[in-house]
Amino acid sequence: MRFTQLGKSGEQIPVVGMGTWKLGARREAEIEAIREGLRLGMNLIDTAEMYHTEDLVGAAVSGAKGVFLATKVSPNHFRYDDVISACDASLKRLGVKSIDLYQLHWPNSDIPISETIKAMEKLKNDGKIRHIGVSNFSVEEMEEARAAAKSSDIVSNQVEYSPYVRYVEETVVPYCRKNGITVIAYSPLARGALSNTSSITTTTIKRIASRHGCTPAQVALSWLTSKGNVVAIPKAADITHVRENAASPEIGLSPKEAAEIDGLQDDSVTPVASRLNKFTKKTASFWSSLMDKRERLRVKHGI
Repeated sequence: MRFTQLGKSGEQIPVVGMGTWKLGARREAEIEAIREGLRLGMNLIDTAEMYHTEDLVGAAVSGAKGVFLATKVSPNHFRYDDVISACDASLKRLGVKSIDLYQLHWPNSDIPISETIKAMEKLKNDGKIRHIGVSNFSVEEMEEARAAAKSSDIVSNQVEYSPYVRYVEETVVPYCRKNGITVIAYSPLARGALSNTSSITTTTIKRIASRHGCTPAQVALSWLTSKGNVVAIPKAADITHVRENAASPEIGLSPKEAAEIDGLQDDSVTPVASRLNKFTKKTASFWSSLMDKRERLRVKHGI
C-alpha cells in the first residue's frame, strides 16, 4: 500500500482506505472485510455517527494496532455542547480513547462555524480527537472554518469525487492542493456506475483496465490516487473487493492514460453533494435528524 501525508500534519495515511456507509446488513462478513483491509495496509477507516456503523467498526478494529479512525459529527449536533456530547458517544461506540480524524459532516448555515470549531478545538486540546476535518465544504466554507480556528488547521475535506463526478475539480481540489489540505474522495466508484452504465467514461476505463489486466474499479481508484493530495475510501463490504481496492495503487497508469481520463466529462451519475448543496445547507439540522433516524432503522432491520 502506498501512503501519503494527511494535510500538513506529518501523519501518513494510505491512499486507499475503507468507507462504511450502508454497512450493517451482513455484519460478520463486513467485519471480516474490514479486518482483511487492515491486513493489506488499508488502515484508514471512515465512518460517521449518522451511518450507525461506528459500533461495527469498533468491533472490527478491536485489538488491532496502527488503525487510523475517521468519523463525523452530524450537522444537527454543531452546537458547542452537542459537538462535545456527540464525540463522547462516538468514542464509546468505536471503543477508543481518541479519534484520529473528526470531521464536520456537512455545512450548517444555521449555526456559526466559529461555535462549532471552538468545540472541535476543545476536543483536540483534551486529547479526544487528533485532527480536524470537514466534509462537503466549498472553498468559501473551508476558509471560514480555517479562519475560525485559533490553534489548529483543517487537514482534510471529504467530498464526492470519481471519474464521473468531477465538480470539485473546479475550485475545491485546486484550493486544497495549494493549501496542503487532503481531499478524501467518497463514492470513488460512483455507486456502481462502472458496471451499470455504458457511457464514454465507462468504455474508456474498461479499455484501460483490459490493457492492464485489472478491473475497471482499480483503474478508477488508481486515477484518483495518482493526483497527489487525493485519497479514496471505497466501501469495505466484501473481501474480494477489498483486496482489489488494496492493489489499485500499484496499477501504474501511464501519464497518457491518466490524461485520457482527465479529459472525460460524464453526466450519467448525479453528484449528490453538488445538486443538493443549497437545500442541505439551509436545512442541515432538519434533514440530518431525519437521515439519522433512517439509517438507524436501516441497520436495525439489516437492509
